[in-house]
Amino acid sequence: MRLLLSNVFPALGDFFRSQGSLQVEFIRLRHQNSVLRRRAPKRLHLTNSDRLFLVLLHWLWPEQTRLSLLITPATLLRWHRQGFRSYWRWKSRALPGRPKTDSETVALLKRIARENVLWGAPRIHGELLKLGFKIAESTVAKCMPRIRPRSGSPS
Repeated sequence: MRLLLSNVFPALGDFFRSQGSLQVEFIRLRHQNSVLRRRAPKRLHLTNSDRLFLVLLHWLWPEQTRLSLLITPATLLRWHRQGFRSYWRWKSRALPGRPKTDSETVALLKRIARENVLWGAPRIHGELLKLGFKIAESTVAKCMPRIRPRSGSPS
């Protein structure tokens, strides 16, 4: 972010400079660029903040990207795709916590509990384990339907 601010604010000051001073700065920057290209390795190693700055610059002034000597438009598009991909990978990540209990398992659990009123959570849990369902006894207790006693007592 600091790099972005250090590049944008001085550029805003260029609107108020004279043409002569701007031309001298352009000549100086071109010479500096040619010197650095002679000394630099074949491949530039840009940081993420450099990439972000160039992508934002492309969004603001797309016609200037074609004149850039640092990157090609294909590189810029690749960075944009990578950023988009990483954003959606982050957005659709698995959240921590217990996995949800399957609705079919809950329906079976409730059916067993209704058909066998005298069975408690430990017994139903054992039966579900025998059938191959991996479920905790506490989950069975939470999902069991509350059965009300019938009105009127047998005499």
